[in-house]
Amino acid sequence: MGREYPSHSGATGTHARPYVVHIVPVLYGPSGRIIGGAERYAFELARHMAERVPTRLVSFGTEARDERHGALAVRIIGGARHINGHPYNPFARQVVPEMVRADIVHCHQQNVFVARVAATLRRATRRRAFVTDHGGGAWDFSSRFPATRWFDGYLHVSEFSRRSAGQEHEPRAQVIHGGVDLDLFSPPSAPTPRSRALFVGRLLPHKGVDTLIEALPPGVGLDVAGTPLDERYRADLEELARGRDVRFHHHWDDAKVREAYRSAACLVLPSVYRDRYGGKSAVPELLGQTLLEGMACATPVICTAVGGMPEVVEDGVTGFVVPPGDVAVLREKLAALVRDPDAARSMGLAGHDRVRRVFTWDVVVGRCLQAYDASPTTETDVVIGDTA
Repeated sequence: MGREYPSHSGATGTHARPYVVHIVPVLYGPSGRIIGGAERYAFELARHMAERVPTRLVSFGTEARDERHGALAVRIIGGARHINGHPYNPFARQVVPEMVRADIVHCHQQNVFVARVAATLRRATRRRAFVTDHGGGAWDFSSRFPATRWFDGYLHVSEFSRRSAGQEHEPRAQVIHGGVDLDLFSPPSAPTPRSRALFVGRLLPHKGVDTLIEALPPGVGLDVAGTPLDERYRADLEELARGRDVRFHHHWDDAKVREAYRSAACLVLPSVYRDRYGGKSAVPELLGQTLLEGMACATPVICTAVGGMPEVVEDGVTGFVVPPGDVAVLREKLAALVRDPDAARSMGLAGHDRVRRVFTWDVVVGRCLQAYDASPTTETDVVIGDTA
């Protein structure tokens, strides 16, 4: 039997379908687009959840506005204060009534002030609070009052994420993975020539695009689609690309990215733990969303054995998993996919089938709703200052 939830209308009865409020610190950038993987994840999860239970997405922006996306209501709260001046740590008091009206509050990013407010309200009300950490965040008061069990549930996008949080044995911590909208990302309607590799993502040193450029076999081109966020790295990539068939695309929209997925010989996500400048990233990829999108388009994929990506790619079945920073092995796998289009096509179809079975948003929503319903909790399990 499912959990009974207090009526969010204020009545004294109960209902079996919880009213869920998702909260993400930032949703839109200056251009009006959803700005990154965490923001897109929160939006897509909420959008698909709204088809099954009453759902609202709340975020912060420069101006207040309300939107609808199908069944999903979106509220952008304007005039937020940025805690410690951090652009990704906004808070405004108007978010508190949104939390109080909900049966379930699902925060996206753990180490931000608004998530800790949600967790604190959980103790004062019968609302339940969950969190999905996407590897970002900023200062919040948990640095002064550490607590290990603030939330009713920690919903991770990968086993790697759960291990990185030290929660592999925590019953509240569950893996819900990530999803793909198969109406948006699907195989091409007819076979197309595939001779160019593709990278999609932010251009930052830990993404390892320099390794990919160096690994290109003779005669294989590369399209690099993403926003350069590090000027030194952008300049170094352009220098590495001299004399090679490499094209940079900094302003592709979703439609163009989808077209590129469908026509690529392979999609490559070559992230590294240690970048070319000696910088280290313990959590470079929690999951690898672009791998899922490429696989949904029946494109074979190559990733490094980094973070949660090996949970997505079945080595030798849907693509290849290679050691991070290994130019020789990456070159060998790139050449293999271009040299044997039949094998590449089989891997692409296997990837599409894997996404359809494991990584659709409908499947992820199901896992999420089950976690809301089944996660253990007590009224006294959260103690400010707990360091256990």
